[in-house]
Amino acid sequence: MSVARTVTVQLLDKEYAISCPDGAEAELLASADLLDTKMREIRDQAKLLGLERIAVMAGLNMAHEVLKKGQTTAVDTEEHLLRLANKIDRALAKTDTN
Repeated sequence: MSVARTVTVQLLDKEYAISCPDGAEAELLASADLLDTKMREIRDQAKLLGLERIAVMAGLNMAHEVLKKGQTTAVDTEEHLLRLANKIDRALAKTDTN
């Protein structure tokens, strides 16, 4: 069983104590840094938004990017499989003619 540790992260200059498994501190800090960057971008674009709204918008934007990347990967995988199937068909056709 892994031991939980408390790591302090900063989001828009506010500190949060977050519990994470031992050994996952670097990943948590990197995630917090990415979220902080996205939150700052949103805050700088619309200075009147509150902290909660900035956090929600940053989370939604990041989730959209992940989903979009996943869709691209699925399309790329499908195209790759089609190319492989065509190669197999061509190779089988050559063996049938020989």
